[in-house]
Amino acid sequence: MMHMGKMFLLIGVIFIIIGALWTFIGKLPGDISFKKGNFSFHFPIMTSIVVSIILTAIFYIIGRFR
Repeated sequence: MMHMGKMFLLIGVIFIIIGALWTFIGKLPGDISFKKGNFSFHFPIMTSIVVSIILTAIFYIIGRFR
């Protein structure tokens, strides 16, 4: 049961770091933004890739504790 507590603390710290970086960086290079007149389109492709890598690492770590 102690592993579960440590795991939740680790995930919490990771989310705090991600939130702080996301607040200061805003959008990553590689995100697609297009604006013409009153139409705007934003596709965060690089942000999606980074979030995917981070979630994959978290789930890999969780899987190792089981």
